[in-house]
Order: sequence, then C-alpha cells, then structure tokens
Amino acid sequence: MSKIKIFSLGGLNENGKNMYIVNVDENVFVFDAGLKFADDKLLGVDYIIPNYDYLKDNFDNIKGVFITHGHDEVMGALPDILKDLPNLPIYGTDFTIKMLNLELESEGIKANNIHVIKPHKKINFGSNSIFPISLSHEIPDTVGYVLNTPDGAIFYTGNFLFDPTMVGNYKTDIGKLAYIGKQGVLCLLSESIYASNKGFTSPNHRAYKVIRESINRNHGRILFNIFQTQIYRIQELFNEISKTDRNIVIMGKQLETIITSAINEGYVKFDKNRLMGIHHVNDKGIIVLISDDREKPFSNIDRIVRGYDKFIKLNDEDTVVFASPVYDGMERSATRLYDEIAKKGSNLIILPTKQYLGLHASSEDLMMMINLLNPKYYFPVIGEYRRQVDNAKSALKTGMSEENILLKLNGQVALFVDGNLTDTDEKVKVDDILIDGKTAGDIGDLVLKDRELLSENGIVIVSATIDKDTKSVIAGPEILTRGFIFVKDNIDLIKESEKISLDIINENIKNNYVDFNKIKSGIRDKLGKYFYNETECKPMILIVIQEV
Repeated sequence: MSKIKIFSLGGLNENGKNMYIVNVDENVFVFDAGLKFADDKLLGVDYIIPNYDYLKDNFDNIKGVFITHGHDEVMGALPDILKDLPNLPIYGTDFTIKMLNLELESEGIKANNIHVIKPHKKINFGSNSIFPISLSHEIPDTVGYVLNTPDGAIFYTGNFLFDPTMVGNYKTDIGKLAYIGKQGVLCLLSESIYASNKGFTSPNHRAYKVIRESINRNHGRILFNIFQTQIYRIQELFNEISKTDRNIVIMGKQLETIITSAINEGYVKFDKNRLMGIHHVNDKGIIVLISDDREKPFSNIDRIVRGYDKFIKLNDEDTVVFASPVYDGMERSATRLYDEIAKKGSNLIILPTKQYLGLHASSEDLMMMINLLNPKYYFPVIGEYRRQVDNAKSALKTGMSEENILLKLNGQVALFVDGNLTDTDEKVKVDDILIDGKTAGDIGDLVLKDRELLSENGIVIVSATIDKDTKSVIAGPEILTRGFIFVKDNIDLIKESEKISLDIINENIKNNYVDFNKIKSGIRDKLGKYFYNETECKPMILIVIQEV
C-alpha cells in the first residue's frame, strides 16, 4: 500500500502552464510542462511558465516528465527548464519529441535524457509503471498516461475528444481505456476547458466547410493565420486545397520545417510539389500559410498588416482567414488587428468560436471518459476554476459522489493513504515565472508595475549638480519628461516643479552636509502631489543629484 500525493504546479484556474505532479512513496512523476501566453496586461512579457523549484528540490526522485502532445500549453516550459536541468528525463511519443527537438535546436539547448515512447508499451519504474494510451486531439501521437501504482491506476488525460472519424495517428483506443477501467482506477485527472459545452465536441471541431467556402468564394490571394502545431486543422486546409489548382507558400522557417517534416513522416498528406518558395508569395490565387510565434501571438500577421514585412504587402484583393481561436486575454489585440485589416480593404474571415470548436472534451466527452474509466476519485484539471466546477457537475451526472470529486488550486495537495483520500492542509510552493527575452525569472511584479506606470503616466527626471566644496547648487534643478506632458504647453508647470525641487534641496543642505535620501524622498513626495493636483496623473519620478 502507498502514500500518494497529487497536485499541480500550474494549469488549475488558468488556461495553459500545465504541470501536474504525482508523488508515489517519494517517486515523482511529472505530467506535462507547459507555458501560458501573456495577455495584454503583462507589458513586454513573452510568456509564463510554472515555478519549478519542486523539480529542483526533488530532482533525484523524478522518474520522468511525461508529455501528452506537442503543444506549447503542455510542453512549452521545457526549453527553459532544460537550460537549468539538462539531465531531466523527458518522455513523449515520436511526433511530440520531434516538436520538442525543433524548439530545443532553434534555441541551441542540449537535453541529455529524452526518450521516445510508443503508445500501449508499458514503461516500468520499480513497483510503478507508465502506460501511454492513444487519444484524439488536434496533433498526431497524442496520448494520455496511466500511472499504475499498488493502490490502483491514476490516469491523466491531457487534452482529448471522442471522434470515430479521426483515425491513424489521431485515433483514440477506446478498448484500452475500457480495459484500464476494468482493472481499477484510483483517480482520473481530466481536462476542463470545454466542460460547460453541452453534448460532444464532435463534429463541431471540423472546419472544412468554412475553409472550402473561403477558397471557393475568394479568387485572389488568401492568407490563413493558424497555430503552427495545429496539425489537424492544417490537414483540413490541405485537403480542401488539394481539390483546387492552387499552390501554397509557407511563411516562416519553423512552420515550413514542421509541415515539411510532417509530410515526410506521413503525419500530413499533401503533394510537396505544390509548396512554393517565398518568391511566389505575390502570385495570383496563391494561398499563404502564416503561424503565430509562441512568445508573441499575432506578431507575424501583425507585421504584414502594418506593412513591415519585406515579402508581402496586404491589398484590397486579399482575403485574410483566422483559422485558429484567439488566446484568452488576447481579444483586444485580435480586435485591433481585425480593424486594421478592414482598413486595408481586405476581406476578413474569422472562424466563429461558438460554431467551430477546438479539439477539447465537452461535457458528453467527459462523461464518456468517466464511464469508461470508472474512477474512485475524480480530479478536474486544465482550465479556469469555473470550468473545473462544470467538469465536476458532469462527474456528478455519471453517479460519482461529491466527496470523491476533487476541486483544487495550484499547490493544494490531494493525499491518498492506502487508496483512500485523507484530509491534509499541505501546500506546495507555486508561482509564475515571467519570461521576458531569453532569461527565465528576469522580471517580476515590481518591474511590471513600473512598466504599467510608465505606459499610463510617463516619467519625470529631476537632475541637479551640487558643488562638492561649498555644497551649493551650481546647476539645475532641470526637469526632463517623457510621456507625461507636452513641455511647450506647460512651461509654468515645469518652472514651478524646478522651484519646488530647489527648495527641497536647499532645505536638506545644512552645516556643510547634504542629506541625499531626504532630498530624493522629499522631491518624489511633493512633486508627485503637485503633478497629481495639476494633471491628475502620477508619473514615475527619478531624481539624479551629483556632486562635482
């Protein structure tokens, strides 16, 4: 019998940044290691990953990080983590590892312990074992993971849906799921993103009709903006293009590498001879494929719309199709971009998110998974808290008892002793690591507050020079502003600011001694109040006092 702890370092009460920990008698199994896209409020931040101090502190006990599929939300944190922990054992299916290696190679990161696994092939770890099961999602080789323990199986679904038309590398092995259910499942961890949607997700995830209409009704150049790893949607697009005589230009080396590799490996079916070089980007009727960067969503299409791309200029004969959903928190940026496209006179087509769903489990998918696995305990994961609650309601409909449904936040531990849930107040340290540029953890709340202050109210610099011997002011105070006021229209305000600053400096020069701390705090306090009374703005105030 075992002592099992289940908790999350990220992914609960949020979209993205998924990282779930199962600790079985101090043997640590990590499921997914994702990032979260930064919204408009996180000024300058590229993306967010979970704080992984737990992995550092328990490194010797980690049996592996098991990645369900090749999307950034579940594996995007690995490049940053592997810079710090290059020997961390990583497990994933063939296509998933190919996507990871592309990212690692592009950033020059070496990982020393990566393992390619196959679905339905057990991996033993002493008295525990991992068994990957094929599931359907929008990228090939997606799996969920069964962790077999002495007290029963723990199954983590990752992202999934049920669709009998998805075959080959997209097929769900329902038989294996049912078999695991018959063996006894202690706890099922299942995604919550679409838990509020009624019915099954299928067939509402199929977008071939709107793609077909976009191609057939618009005879000029068509630009498709799409996630670079949304392989199922790319295949839908290729299927419809194959019925026409149109060719494709792929914008971006990484997107081209992913698609070419997927075609060569048989994950995507398309005639490579119809993939044209960048010099064909202005051909009449050409279809241009554009993807988002993981750090800066919409950056590539935005560059084209603004006219900064050196290869392609948007015109009123073009059609722009947004074939992927908008990230949460990026709605404002998306709306601004839609407006700019409309101003260009281009035709704009946005995939309706209510009509065309992503490939995630809706309520009926969730209940079907519960019925197949028949778990003793149910743990809603992956999604905002209200979606976790909706997921719990679906579990109740299947007959599960409320006390066996676990609603947790990041860091809160679910403890199982000898196969039974046990009360505990234990919490694991969790936090966000904000990635700005190439270094993890180089930005925090204080930096963000400064950026927000600068963006809203600007900056004022007060500079003055004091004679080192006489302690008298020989230059200044001079007031410099950026992003605060238009100086030529506010000469009186600037002069009064200089007078206030000079009075404070003189007040704090006594007995041939300059109290620099009081000067700085005094100027910051009095000038701040003066600026607010005059302008109702609170600029950042920097004071530079030097002796010569």
